[in-house]
Amino acid sequence: MNEGRVEESIMSYLSQSETDTGNKDLNVVAFLHNFWEQKQEDQFNSSSDQSDGFVGKAARPTESLLLYESAPSPCPPYVCYVTLPGGSCFGNYKDCDTQAEARRDAARVALMNSVVNKLPCRQISPQFISHSLQQAARESAVLFADASDSSTSIGTYSLLLHSYMGRTMLEFQEMMTVFQLLHWNGTLKALGERKCSRQSVIAYYSQRGLDECMRSSMALDWLGREQRSPGLLGVELQAAQRELASARRQGMELRFYKEKTEILSLALSQAYVHHTAEVFSDPPSHTYKQEQLPLHTLYSQDMEAKIIRQ
Repeated sequence: MNEGRVEESIMSYLSQSETDTGNKDLNVVAFLHNFWEQKQEDQFNSSSDQSDGFVGKAARPTESLLLYESAPSPCPPYVCYVTLPGGSCFGNYKDCDTQAEARRDAARVALMNSVVNKLPCRQISPQFISHSLQQAARESAVLFADASDSSTSIGTYSLLLHSYMGRTMLEFQEMMTVFQLLHWNGTLKALGERKCSRQSVIAYYSQRGLDECMRSSMALDWLGREQRSPGLLGVELQAAQRELASARRQGMELRFYKEKTEILSLALSQAYVHHTAEVFSDPPSHTYKQEQLPLHTLYSQDMEAKIIRQ
């Protein structure tokens, strides 16, 4: 079966009613893996053809092509996330009675988005950029003419869009997640105060991407805020969990919401560790138990990842 027929079969299955039991045996998890394995193979062949004097075959890293994560939960409904090779993340939007069902539903959502992302209408084009900037100007109540000024927010958005000309919306969203996190964390504002140009910031972070070092740095920033305003992390984490659950139930791309939740959870775990260390370094007292209990309770509740119950 050729690629077009395979995609047609996939879309036919995915577009069926949730209550339809006609294709229960279709292994959507395997379909998703095969889709991205073929995509990786195509990219490899394309890059090989463009290499002058290239002989032989380079390694094809197929291990850990997709990352599945199950949110800890003692009972249904269960939640599962799947992260695609570029970093995009999707989750199950149905209430699932088993972990396996949640995994299949997450794969189903990811597969639908992966297939749709290949359509021509999902490519960044001049027409798409113009429409997006006009919509952004209306929603943000700013002048469309400001899109040509890189010092403005819409001008920065315009730069980002143009830098991804010809690529897909999923690829653009993967990059945008980095800048959404930098904006949420206050890093972009701090860089602006240091007189860093937006072009240089975009160039640097577009190449760097999102890594453990960046996550740890953001967690430290939030840990500092917690130390200045005790209780802030708990409030922020609960809000992030609600956003993540809402986006998941809508079948949206989840990486921004999931990264926020994990960064805040990391910061809160460090706050708990630091607090515990301080407690054991001081003589025991009655006030120790009174001060420790709220933080310990908050940490336990949040870190058990009761995402879907928010």
